[in-house]
Amino acid sequence: MLSADDFRHELDAQIDRATRQGRPHIEVNAGELHRTLGGYPAKAGENHSMPLCCSVMRVEQRRGNAEIVFETPSGNAASLTIRYGLPRP
Repeated sequence: MLSADDFRHELDAQIDRATRQGRPHIEVNAGELHRTLGGYPAKAGENHSMPLCCSVMRVEQRRGNAEIVFETPSGNAASLTIRYGLPRP
């Protein structure tokens, strides 16, 4: 099972790459973040790390200059997508 540190390191790496490329923002999707780390989000009701992944994404969002592009009513799902403005504060 993936840890918060796994998600945090990958999210930081994606943000750093996009910043070095001079991009104005990066959109990160929770399901894609899972797949990048070699895991696929589990089906609803199964033991999975999606809430952990989404929590890491939301912590980075609260740093500022970020907005939710899409989320389900339940909030923590593979479809959660956040646009992070670059460079990060």
